[in-house]
Amino acid sequence: MQFQQLQYFVAVAETRHFTRAADLVHVAQPSLSQQIKALERELGADLFLRARGNITLTDAGEALLPLARRILADADTARHEVQELAQLRRGRVRLGATPSVCTGLLPDVLRAFHDRYPGIRLLIEEGGSHDLVRELARGALDLALVVLPLPTPAPALTTVELLREDLVVVSSPDAPRPGGGGRTVHVADLEGERLVMFRHGYDLRELTVAACRAEGFEPDFAVEGGEMDAVLGFVRAGLGVAVVPRMVAAKSGRGLRVTPLARPGLHRTIALAHRSDVAPPRAARELQRMLLER
Repeated sequence: MQFQQLQYFVAVAETRHFTRAADLVHVAQPSLSQQIKALERELGADLFLRARGNITLTDAGEALLPLARRILADADTARHEVQELAQLRRGRVRLGATPSVCTGLLPDVLRAFHDRYPGIRLLIEEGGSHDLVRELARGALDLALVVLPLPTPAPALTTVELLREDLVVVSSPDAPRPGGGGRTVHVADLEGERLVMFRHGYDLRELTVAACRAEGFEPDFAVEGGEMDAVLGFVRAGLGVAVVPRMVAAKSGRGLRVTPLARPGLHRTIALAHRSDVAPPRAARELQRMLLER
């Protein structure tokens, strides 16, 4: 029994017509008929009742049909799985992330992924959540790490919460402690501080400004417009204080004083997002798994 013979048999069973079945599997009708007859000889039973203009399955054909479909489906699954495994030996993953996530969360995970799959190229795009959502929607990214809630409704995206992270205040050890020198600082205490602020479009900028306004004041910027590394450098130089994720402060703590925010504090939620209508490639799904299990 040959795999090709089962393909031809299923095609005839589904079309109930030899010529249409031959067109379906892209073979000449006489060749298809010969293969079906060869299959019948091997099985020792007729599979079809052939009447002019009327092709029906025999009892033997009815018994074979679900088995043949299962064999063909298993073969297709095997082909797909092998191809998927091949993708883990070569290929690429296009990952978007906010700059603070690139600094705090990604290095360890990407190192582990690269160690396991050295043939996969990692293409990283930094940006704010708004930009990353747009890039996901147009198919330029496979996955993105974004801050929830999303800046605009995105019904075509699937998001899975990854972590909820505290924000802290960082300052220079040579400068006075923010908020009067206590172990913690309230958002309201930032009214008397000069802030080093991120550029427009940065999720942390929007969150910090909104928190200050909720306390009834506009923040005072000493410097604004930087990316994460620049902001931390300006803080180390004593130009002001900044509100950053705890994970970033922990990894970049050299030359910085870290002061927690008093309860209820400020938090942000990081989520892993991908398009709902298109499954990510196998390599991207493997990176997704490692991020969720980190």
